[in-house]
Amino acid sequence: MNTSNSDLISFSARKQGVLLTGATGFIGQRLVPALLREGHDVTILTRSPAQAAQLFDRAVRCIGSMDELPAAHRVDVVFNLAGARILGWRWTAKRKAALRRSRIGLTDSVVAWIAWAEHKPRLMLSASAIGFYGVQAMGDLTPLTEEAPPQAVFMSQLCQEWEAAARQAERHGVQVACLRLGLVFGAQGALPMMLLPIKLGMGGPMGGGRQRMSWIHVDDVLRGMAHLWRLSESGEHGGRVQAAYNFTAPEQVSQGEFSKIAACLAGRPSFMPTPGWPLRLLLGEQADLLLEGQTVVPARLLASGFAFRHATVKSALAGLL
Repeated sequence: MNTSNSDLISFSARKQGVLLTGATGFIGQRLVPALLREGHDVTILTRSPAQAAQLFDRAVRCIGSMDELPAAHRVDVVFNLAGARILGWRWTAKRKAALRRSRIGLTDSVVAWIAWAEHKPRLMLSASAIGFYGVQAMGDLTPLTEEAPPQAVFMSQLCQEWEAAARQAERHGVQVACLRLGLVFGAQGALPMMLLPIKLGMGGPMGGGRQRMSWIHVDDVLRGMAHLWRLSESGEHGGRVQAAYNFTAPEQVSQGEFSKIAACLAGRPSFMPTPGWPLRLLLGEQADLLLEGQTVVPARLLASGFAFRHATVKSALAGLL
């Protein structure tokens, strides 16, 4: 097994109880081993407990429902990462309802257990996305900090509802931080499909290529979560995390620039443009995720003292290509 940078992540010097949703996803599969290496007691909420137990060598407790977790079970930190895949079938009314259930419905069940629990968690780190900010007009490079407003589009509304559900845990004394994730670079997720045409020598700008990409390396996602964990118990910055953090790298590039950098690292050309209209025809409203850009900056992470390991696209892709 290759040793990744996540092996070096430090969450806490003392053993703590952790509840995790979304453990079998891209980020979760990296997070669980990092937590186990430090000796934390990990409980996973999953639709397939037997498969999840096997995936993690039976080193974690797996439950299929929050009803299976006793009120006396100690949980100090909650990682709420579960959610059905956004990219895929068109966002029909049925699919939008499924996306909401997988995020808001599951989060509601976790918060309901917290209300019942004898020992309240100290911290909940709950996934969200930079889709919270909607889309920026092409050519608008105004930095979007955590103070930027949402928009009246589905992706933004979904993130708003998801974050509102997570913040209900604050009523029980839990510190809640919503992690507005950008495009996560790693060996899984969307990046391999994005790199495939580049590796085949057919890379180039998509839909004009001027849309901005706000991204983050998966190692920095884990390191950022560990940073907020330590912050929540250290007493620094008031000893409490804030409501939302942009989990994006300090550098934002255009989609065309990304293609050129990736092609250069892969030793391939980057000249074949992909028009936007076929994507809009195929995906409808969902095509905005690929064709419209956002210049999202990690203002609160940087202000809290977090240092990115992969601050540039070149650095992030160098170890992945």
